[in-house]
Amino acid sequence: MPLIALDADGVLLDYHAAYRDAWFRAFGVNPSLRNPLAYWPVDRWDVEILAGADLGKFRAQFDEKFWSSIPPCVGAVDACLQLRRAGFDLVCVTALEERFLGSRKENLLQCGFPIAAVYGTDGTAGDVSPKAAILEALRPMAFVDDFLPYFRGVPTGIHRALVVREPHGSPNVGPDLSLIQSQHPDLAHFSKWVLRDGLGAGA
Repeated sequence: MPLIALDADGVLLDYHAAYRDAWFRAFGVNPSLRNPLAYWPVDRWDVEILAGADLGKFRAQFDEKFWSSIPPCVGAVDACLQLRRAGFDLVCVTALEERFLGSRKENLLQCGFPIAAVYGTDGTAGDVSPKAAILEALRPMAFVDDFLPYFRGVPTGIHRALVVREPHGSPNVGPDLSLIQSQHPDLAHFSKWVLRDGLGAGA
């Protein structure tokens, strides 16, 4: 069956919401929304820049429980179900430490995503994406991510679809946009585009 590879945070899962919840667990304060158009959660929520013991306390929240309980992005589960019914196999290619991959798999399963497998990479975005090697091995028809540097070095023949998300502070600008073959506000729009026009459109 044709294969589509999907990023997790920002494409399948709402990392913004999970960040806010982690802040509440660490400090007992539910931060208010500061900038709904901010790409990074530290800019989106009304939070301070942390250091020292407070930073350590916050980082401690990013444990197995955190990575197994992130809510889905709006419309993402339905988008995946529609793609699956249309005959696509779906896998997740995520920049996450190996020790948390089990939690990520559990999270996606609990949310109802029809994801066949989860592959993890490191998060360093250099001249070549850390996801490029896995994509080379999998050879999906399409790769969907919300972080432009992760498209560097992705093999030709794989449709490269960027979820553009919130624009303020976004890394999704500059010369690397030449790598992208289609842009979408979210996974739901990508799914509708695929089912309407097919992956050949814009390739």
